[in-house]
Amino acid sequence: MRDRLIVALDTDDSEEIDWLSRTLIDIVRWFKMGFQAFSTLGTEAFPWFSGSGHKVFLDLKFHDIPNTVARDVGMMTKHGAHMINMHASGGFEMMQSARKSAENAAAENNIPMPILLGVTVLTSIDEDGFQQNFGSERQLTKQVVYFAQLAQEAGLSGVVASPLEIEPIRRACGDDFIIVTPGIRPTWASRGDQRRITTPAEAIDRGANYIVVGRPIIAADEPLAAAEMILEEMRGA
Repeated sequence: MRDRLIVALDTDDSEEIDWLSRTLIDIVRWFKMGFQAFSTLGTEAFPWFSGSGHKVFLDLKFHDIPNTVARDVGMMTKHGAHMINMHASGGFEMMQSARKSAENAAAENNIPMPILLGVTVLTSIDEDGFQQNFGSERQLTKQVVYFAQLAQEAGLSGVVASPLEIEPIRRACGDDFIIVTPGIRPTWASRGDQRRITTPAEAIDRGANYIVVGRPIIAADEPLAAAEMILEEMRGA
């Protein structure tokens, strides 16, 4: 299960990041860098983590015109990101261009192709908030599935989605489509600003390939013990 747990390093404190990564490095395979961590570590983090046998999920949620996103995704592929995401709402052409750019960068540099993900609907948004803010004719779950199918058609590896949408995405996109789920809260942790959540075991049971956990681990008094408890929950799924 250590290959399926992604720990979010959601801080811009370089000393804290160093301490957390070294504390967790023996039991965690994946670390996620968002804007906070990336602003501190930059692309130099990729070879550092790779040299330790670990992988980086670059969570910058690219969303721009196709040429810009293609350039950025290609650049991050070249630097060694193992997983990269972009907003599926950027559209088919944007996602397809990003995928082609990543393929070219991987081939030119003789490195593995990263896992490319489309971000569907953020887990901080529930059905009421979705309807109030986006005015969509679709219900939230149907919108998530639509984005997943669009990402698959564009050639992305999978999506980032709430654990509550795993099963409908699986029915629509099949077993080989990767689903990465944030919005994971152990029974002993606060839900914070997350709305569409499950426990680690429930997410694995529903069919998540990877789960992302941040605050329940990095804000814990003992992050190593918290990560071990979550891995134990996952193994019991």
